[in-house]
Amino acid sequence: MRTVHELHAGDRLDLVLCWAGGHRHHRFSEEELLAATARSWRRWMEHFHYGGPEGALVRRSALTLKLCDHWSNGALVAAPTSSLPAPVGGVRNWDYRYTWIRDASFSVYALRRIGFEEEAGAFLGWVLDTFEHGRAPKIMYDLAGGAVPDERVDADLEGYRRSAPVRWGNGAADQRQHDVYGEVLDCAYQWVRGGGRLDEHLWIRLASLANLAMDAWRLPDQGIWEVRSEGRVFTYSAGLCQVALDRAARLAEQLDLPGPVSKWRRAAEELRERVLERSWDDGARTLSEHLDGGGGLDASLLALPLRRVMPAEHPRMVATTAAIADRLSAGGGLLYRYLHADSPDGLPGDEGAFVLCSFWLVENLARQRQLDKAAELYASLCARASCVGLLPEQIDPSSGEFLGNFPQAFSHIGVIAAGVTLARSLDEAQAARTGRTTL
Repeated sequence: MRTVHELHAGDRLDLVLCWAGGHRHHRFSEEELLAATARSWRRWMEHFHYGGPEGALVRRSALTLKLCDHWSNGALVAAPTSSLPAPVGGVRNWDYRYTWIRDASFSVYALRRIGFEEEAGAFLGWVLDTFEHGRAPKIMYDLAGGAVPDERVDADLEGYRRSAPVRWGNGAADQRQHDVYGEVLDCAYQWVRGGGRLDEHLWIRLASLANLAMDAWRLPDQGIWEVRSEGRVFTYSAGLCQVALDRAARLAEQLDLPGPVSKWRRAAEELRERVLERSWDDGARTLSEHLDGGGGLDASLLALPLRRVMPAEHPRMVATTAAIADRLSAGGGLLYRYLHADSPDGLPGDEGAFVLCSFWLVENLARQRQLDKAAELYASLCARASCVGLLPEQIDPSSGEFLGNFPQAFSHIGVIAAGVTLARSLDEAQAARTGRTTL
């Protein structure tokens, strides 16, 4: 579509876009429609509750997540775009117009913390309905809860800035990623905490996931980063199997549901210790990306305390946080997910710094009471948002250029979660100095 209009000083042009075949509301002027839209968004934002740092960007992040959810069912896309390159000239161009189950657990937790219970509940309900009526849980679905199309390259499209390939579908949809067990059960746990109910059929399926997790953590998978190389036993995946067992035990205890609760509880505690012991690299004095040696540092280790696999204050987690901040640093507070020389992922070329990982670092620093560092890092990251408050998946450390699909839900989830954690930690520190108690 192309149109040309010449405007002069004082002129105004209203451009209205409609769905193909849609009906224009001719009874209302463009000004009235615009005013009604603004009123609707302001009513929605009345639920917003946040008093921490960078409030304007946290508000913008909430709005961005709302714009990424599907109006009919609450499903949240990872990004509304496909194949924006990371970097330009590379091959790491992916289709993100689908819903990842792991996004649900992270995003619901973030939305709840700033007052958006309805959106959190809608997304959780969609996840559990999709899981209940499917077969084995998948890591991602289309917006209707169906299968993601097979990945293919569209040779007729040259891509953004002529940086092919342009992909449709996503080949990671059928990967083995064992963290999905923990993601689904954590969604169920948050659903119940928000007042939701579990029927008998759904609980039977959830309990079966916990039983699968008891053994799955020992097996190789493609991990949270969906590597396209040979599978390994990733530490993050094992940690989320621990989450599956822990949440199943908690649900059964709280709701008096049938299941081997003591077995799950014991297995969860044993797996927590195994993750701490078997991922520890004595030579590097850090946790590593794989159990039982091999591989290097991985920024996904920063997410383990956020999922309550281990406390951020644990000495091994403190050491790992410091090592990630140092060795995975891309400069300017940015982090790489991993170093390709240490952690080959089956793809050629390099990539930019992954924005979400830096927000995970903020949360760990805040929980470790390194508040000055956490606050400084959080402010510097928020300052990287675009002029309209949007963030990409990745950033080029040398130029600051945005890379990858945009806007990226994961990055805005990071803005919210890190802001809330930092605000709470700052409040607790102030309370400790004054002798008062925080809620």
